[in-house]
Amino acid sequence: MKEIHRLVDSHDATDLAALIKAGEIQASELLEVCIERVEKVNPELNAVAEKLYDAARNTPPEEGPFSGIPTMVKDLFAPLKEARSTNGSLALGEARLGIDDSTVSRLRAAGCNFIGTTTSPEFGASYSTESQRFGATRNPWNTAHSAGGSSGGSAALVAARAIPFAHGNDGGGSIRVPASCCGIFGLKPSRGRVPSGPLVGEGWGGMGSAHALTLSVRDSAALLDVVAGEDLGAPYAAPAQAVPFADLLKQPVRPLRIALVEQIAPFSSSPDALNAVRSTAALCESLGHTVTPAQLPIDLEAFLNSAFNVIGASTRSYLDLVGQMRGTPVTDPELEVNTRIILREKGGISAVDYVKSIEMFHTLGRVMANFMLDYDVILTPTLTREPPLIGDLVMKDENASLEEFIHLSHSYSPFTALFNATGQPAMSVPLYWTPEGLPLGSHFAGRFADEATLFALALQLEQARPWAQKIPTVNACL
Repeated sequence: MKEIHRLVDSHDATDLAALIKAGEIQASELLEVCIERVEKVNPELNAVAEKLYDAARNTPPEEGPFSGIPTMVKDLFAPLKEARSTNGSLALGEARLGIDDSTVSRLRAAGCNFIGTTTSPEFGASYSTESQRFGATRNPWNTAHSAGGSSGGSAALVAARAIPFAHGNDGGGSIRVPASCCGIFGLKPSRGRVPSGPLVGEGWGGMGSAHALTLSVRDSAALLDVVAGEDLGAPYAAPAQAVPFADLLKQPVRPLRIALVEQIAPFSSSPDALNAVRSTAALCESLGHTVTPAQLPIDLEAFLNSAFNVIGASTRSYLDLVGQMRGTPVTDPELEVNTRIILREKGGISAVDYVKSIEMFHTLGRVMANFMLDYDVILTPTLTREPPLIGDLVMKDENASLEEFIHLSHSYSPFTALFNATGQPAMSVPLYWTPEGLPLGSHFAGRFADEATLFALALQLEQARPWAQKIPTVNACL
């Protein structure tokens, strides 16, 4: 078992799957090793929502590209048939839907072995994974800090080398923010690239998209090959990818035109965030790309007002459904302060205001498509400062205004949600650590349906400035 531990210390999921296929390690042994590793780090990280060890032991993995690779699914609008579906809330009790999310079913068909679910904040509406249901999920680089949100549990376990990769989803930055906080790679695919069924047509007006938190770029590309493509009855889908993303990584990277956006009003980026993004810009230039300072053609405050119209109305609709299913309405005492504030100010908007907000998203998508006629990629900070301390992004006063909540959250992450609304693919790449040893990711967005360019650039950056050898303080390594 020690030898397998050492392999997990240094190998990504692609390597481990190849070793299983070659008979050099056994899937059952890797399963026990990953369970042991999760048990080692979780007391400090608090990243596991539900353990499914026995179910994993009793379910032989299917044959596929990731056959026998242990992983976890984020407990947020992504049901796993063996698990509770709490969405980070006390209001859901012990609800078990008994079905797989479409993305989960594709991961299962690829051979993944699910050993549990990971923590999220209530309904995903926070950039820090803290909830009354599960408590605070802590950053493996420094446990006084947050692992980010809302896929913080997945990010923390992958960064700590407990599991090779984990499922996440992203409605406003929820893959990219924790990837930045935890020093790993996280890509949000284009709208419609990955299925959202069978229960959801579009999350948050089309802002939501699922994928994974990974150590390596090639794992992310190979996993997207596994899960991409519309599901039955999907309202829309991104254009089909003719060549697998994993194969495209073998091609050389062409010189790219990169727009460098350091700040967006009304929020400012800290000196650490500016150092991080400028360092990445210099690295890109050294690799032959052209980097040009730019400003995004976006009114951020107007956008955020529309985004919370959609989030508030969607949350109200969902809670009404929960009340119908369980036979009693969901009441305020069951909900956290963040959720109460959003529902109070945006849960009862008119249908006209909702439609106007969706139309703003579509307008923004067209504006950004025109902006990107001059650029291949946009580079911004993922976050405006280092990972927050535990509690810093949690609203405590339910009488506070939504404006105060938006300022608290989006002064920290002003860039990520824009690309959920436009549907563009975007990624956080771990290229910088602060003098205090905390990671700060660099955020890239590409043209709609052009994940291939982002993957190619990310691989080039990974080769130029490797991050896999950077191990956080809390880790599962021998």
